[in-house]
Amino acid sequence: MSITGIGAVTGYGWGRETFWAGVLSGRSAARFEPGYGLDPATGGWAALVPDGGDPEIGGTRYGRAVFAAVDEAVTDARSRGWVPGRRVGLVHAAVLGDVRHWGDFAGPAGPGFRGRDFLRLLPSTPISVVTQAFGFTGPVMGVSAACSSSNVAMLQARLWFAAGLVDDVVCIASDLPATPDLVRHFAKLGAAVVDVESLQGCRPFQEGSRGFSVGEAAVGFVLTRRADRAYATVLGGAMNSEAHHVVSVEPSHDRIVDCARMALADAGVGPGQIDFFNAHGTGTAQCDRAERDLLTRVFADRPAVYSMKPLVGHCQAASGAVEIAAAALGYERGVIPAPPAVAPAHPRLLDGPSRAGSGLTAKLSLGMGGNNSMVVLGPGSLSRA
Repeated sequence: MSITGIGAVTGYGWGRETFWAGVLSGRSAARFEPGYGLDPATGGWAALVPDGGDPEIGGTRYGRAVFAAVDEAVTDARSRGWVPGRRVGLVHAAVLGDVRHWGDFAGPAGPGFRGRDFLRLLPSTPISVVTQAFGFTGPVMGVSAACSSSNVAMLQARLWFAAGLVDDVVCIASDLPATPDLVRHFAKLGAAVVDVESLQGCRPFQEGSRGFSVGEAAVGFVLTRRADRAYATVLGGAMNSEAHHVVSVEPSHDRIVDCARMALADAGVGPGQIDFFNAHGTGTAQCDRAERDLLTRVFADRPAVYSMKPLVGHCQAASGAVEIAAAALGYERGVIPAPPAVAPAHPRLLDGPSRAGSGLTAKLSLGMGGNNSMVVLGPGSLSRA
């Protein structure tokens, strides 16, 4: 299965090239936003998607972002020679989706809503708009596995291909939930950092890391097994559950290790063939411990390591998709857009944009509730091998 089209709406702005320029700059997408501090009267840092999108699409900012990411991915894939098959499926990864519109509906503006305005709250509505616009008549479903959702959506697409249910799949991962209240709750939980700029607070695999900046994103992919010019190849993957705690990582890390080993087996590769570890990399203490342990136990601390969250923030369901998009674009453009290191770090942590090469990438995502997942990626040339 290959990634042959990419669309992105992120804290950097609207569009794949805006995203790429942003991450290559080494500057975080997070900005100082009024009302986003631990005290509602103060500001804080968050990587919010700016207003934009096609006004003709209508709907909410969230709906426009979903449509824009799919539209850009489809246009991109067509420009690279993709011709949609008869059965194009669509899998949508989301956790909270459009929190702002829910707040409007439940708040003082709610009584003024028209009778059908509540439809915008349903995750099925923007996806229905997409399927109608593009004529996608394959299977459609949503997946939600917390912050592991993007990887899980990729794996769901692979299952559809294996079952012969689709000719192609469009995968869209979207969460634009960063209201001041939600960001404040993440900060109170001890996971989010709002009082300093992202690169200073979020330092995965570095000393002094305190957590992540909350981010927003909608990222679309066209997935096919008939690619002439693929960005990257999805070789395999796996997912499992820790069955341990709503928030805390199971301290032995055994289930995460199991997940990685199953992903490698599914991809048909050994640990020594992985050159890059695209980390979940939230910058929290428990995530750092888990991923450092995984790197040692499974990969013998061999791969180069990087995390995109210091740059794009933690985008919940879309976090893995943002990170997969960076890896896929990096394969074609020969650059891993890693953030700069700002403190003493793991010896294999990349420091700023680095040469990508053609080695394989293990992409780990961990989600609240004990959702673990990994996908194994390779360069697009492998799709023709």
